[in-house]
Amino acid sequence: MSDGAPRSDQDRGEDHRSGHRQRLRDRFLRAGREGLQDYELLELVLFRSIPQRDVKPLAKDLLQQFGSFAEVIGASFQRLTQIRGLGEQTALDLKIIEAAGCELAKGAIPKREILSSWTAVIDYCRASMAYSEVEIFRILFLDKRNGLITDEIQQSGTVDHTPVYPREVVRRALELNASALILVHNHPSGDPTPSQADIKMTREIADIAKPLGVILHDHIIVGRNGHASLKGLGLL
Repeated sequence: MSDGAPRSDQDRGEDHRSGHRQRLRDRFLRAGREGLQDYELLELVLFRSIPQRDVKPLAKDLLQQFGSFAEVIGASFQRLTQIRGLGEQTALDLKIIEAAGCELAKGAIPKREILSSWTAVIDYCRASMAYSEVEIFRILFLDKRNGLITDEIQQSGTVDHTPVYPREVVRRALELNASALILVHNHPSGDPTPSQADIKMTREIADIAKPLGVILHDHIIVGRNGHASLKGLGLL
């Protein structure tokens, strides 16, 4: 029961914030991801990390700086903690969401006949690498039935270079008793167009692997603007 005292601006602000948060949650439950804009989805995430503050300005600021929801959670922990109003705990929460998304995408890759689920492979590669700020070189090792044995990050480098040693790639394939490989790396610039160095390195790995009974199926390059397949481009 009210005691008749006028309500403070702080009380009214808290009521408005609470109502806004509940309306966003209700809309998400009704319509799912498609019912929300990027900044609203980001707000939902930030609600749990920052319970006592209006997070809409922060969500919009993050999108302005990074470009999209995916690019926000894909940003490095160090860069996130440099954003005013976003502390280490919130940055950690965002990175946990990124890791969960990668695991979800990886779960769609079957243990057998990986080549028949190419879309799932591309989705996983993009989720795990497309928004990284440095180049990462990943290898998917396959058995004789093209089932996934494991995938490993072999190297990570700078914003525009990752050192890759073809003989090390093939040596690791032999250690795992792999019969085939799929190479994956990202271009932090966003443009997945293969460079001459990418093409040269891919062909060197294929030439070393083939006499040893290891087939190089493809080299996929991912970026924010899409992906490129060297096999699809006739470069392998």
